[in-house]
Amino acid sequence: MSPLTHFDAQGQAHMVDVAAKAATHRIAVAQGRIDMQPATLALIVSGSAKKGDVLGIARIAGIMAAKKTSDLIPLCHPLALTRVALELVTAPADGNDTGSVTCTATVETVGPTGVEMEALTAVNIALLTIYDMCKAVDRGMTINDVKLLEKHGGKSGSFVSG
Repeated sequence: MSPLTHFDAQGQAHMVDVAAKAATHRIAVAQGRIDMQPATLALIVSGSAKKGDVLGIARIAGIMAAKKTSDLIPLCHPLALTRVALELVTAPADGNDTGSVTCTATVETVGPTGVEMEALTAVNIALLTIYDMCKAVDRGMTINDVKLLEKHGGKSGSFVSG
């Protein structure tokens, strides 16, 4: 039997049956960063980007993405999320002459399966939204270090990134 749960005994992809799993409180926290020119970050921080409130729109995009994860990732279960929170923190240029925005998404539910994919999707879409809103002035932005920081709940217990 494969340790990959999305494959059956014949190696065919399938949606995992979670009917027998206990509904528990589940939390996942993911994070990622978008690096950009200092002038691009200045536009974001000052609120003078032509497309509007970049961070506010990115936050809403991330929340919407978490809610739509099962429409984007083929074998994800649709979940009734109880909380989606995004924190967007700006950091001025460092020694590499880049500014950045770090996005941290916290997603919660009470159910039979975890919310790691929802948290990761929220981060990615929030960062892609920043890219979209600022690409006219900085096509060299890079999205980096997207990862699961922690998850809690369920049979497998807790995971905290080292």
